Amino acid sequence: MTDSEAIYSVSELNRETKRLLANHFRTVQVQGEISNLSLPSSGHYYFTLKDAQAQVRCAMFKGQQQRLRFKPANGDSVIATAQVSLYEPRGDYQLVVEHLAEAGDGALRLAFERLKQKLLAEGLFDQERKKPLPTLPDCIGVITSASGAAIHDILSVLRRRFPAIPVLIYPVAVQGENAKFEISAALAKANRDQQADVLILARGGGSLEDLWAFNEEIVARAIAASKIPVISAVGHEVDFSIADFVADMRAPTPSAAAECVVPDANSLLGAFASFERQLQRLIQQKLLRQRQQLEWLEKALRSQHPGQKLQRNAQRLDELELRLQHAMQNRLAHARQQAAIREQRLYRNQPLAAINAQQRQLQFFRQRLQAAVNGKIAVLKSRHAAAAQTLQAVSPLATLVRGYAIVRRHGSAQVIKSVSQLNSGDLLDTRLADGRIVSRIIDIADG
Repeated sequence: MTDSEAIYSVSELNRETKRLLANHFRTVQVQGEISNLSLPSSGHYYFTLKDAQAQVRCAMFKGQQQRLRFKPANGDSVIATAQVSLYEPRGDYQLVVEHLAEAGDGALRLAFERLKQKLLAEGLFDQERKKPLPTLPDCIGVITSASGAAIHDILSVLRRRFPAIPVLIYPVAVQGENAKFEISAALAKANRDQQADVLILARGGGSLEDLWAFNEEIVARAIAASKIPVISAVGHEVDFSIADFVADMRAPTPSAAAECVVPDANSLLGAFASFERQLQRLIQQKLLRQRQQLEWLEKALRSQHPGQKLQRNAQRLDELELRLQHAMQNRLAHARQQAAIREQRLYRNQPLAAINAQQRQLQFFRQRLQAAVNGKIAVLKSRHAAAAQTLQAVSPLATLVRGYAIVRRHGSAQVIKSVSQLNSGDLLDTRLADGRIVSRIIDIADG
């Protein structure tokens, strides 16, 4: 049969109509004014949603009310997110409400979701584009209201954790029509100045409308365009803004942003003290190795001292001289024995001339030997001077010569490393390169 020929029971007709409404409309958002609000003991809400020309019945069951941010009342202008349905027992067309939002707040949330989806599709929330924060910034920029609680919280945490880092404040309005322009202009100025190497964008908590400047597209794009890493610290931990998604890091509160942007100075001082102890230990080990090497070099130098070589060569020279004398005496004795028969030969060969030639050669050898000895002495002196200069360069006393000093409490071997160890009136021993001085503390000043 066709639909015109089919005969429905009332229940079947209402059931089919309910199914058609649900399949056609799915979830809808309807804006109107609440009237005829009924609150039975079951905890469900029943009311009428109306405008100037029409009205529709609505039901909101108890389980859906947990997400309400306000208590509905007659006369409230709201946006209802609902399923279009039919109450079968009476055949009444109605809305089954899943969520209610005040009309102003609901419009903002709708705009929030639309911009969020738009920027998400463009990739502005991608993790790959987020810049890392500096481990220890040279300067921190804070973009917030100059009179709000956020700036006081941030400065208090920064002074406690690492007071030496300068803070540059860019005062802006954080609420109102001009806030979005001032915030985006401050982000652009900070990037032009290039003084800060990390930026904190902050304000305290508030309603969605109060925080709306941080959900504006112009602010989101200014954060995305920043070459300097940006930390978003807007509102309380439960508040989320578009700025939180675009920023390189989101902090739940302004104080938390200050906590994560700088390390704890006391922890760093402890680490530095540990490094100092390691450095001192390494220096002592280096000095010990250098001292052992110097001792070895001294032993080697003594074994190769030119004086010992001169003694050995002088002894050898004496031996050669004695051998020469013996040879000359033997030769002269032999010559006398054969003087008669070799007198003429002796005259032709001129033994005295040969002796003179040998003496000249001997003198030449003596000069070469002396020159070699002097050269060796000069090389060893140069090496000794270089070793002494190297030892002097690593000596702690050389550091004192450059203007540094070692300060100890008078009568104690303890080295003073911090003003926190001192009190006014204390006596100090100060070691300089050429002596020591004793002084008394008159005043102690920080930094």
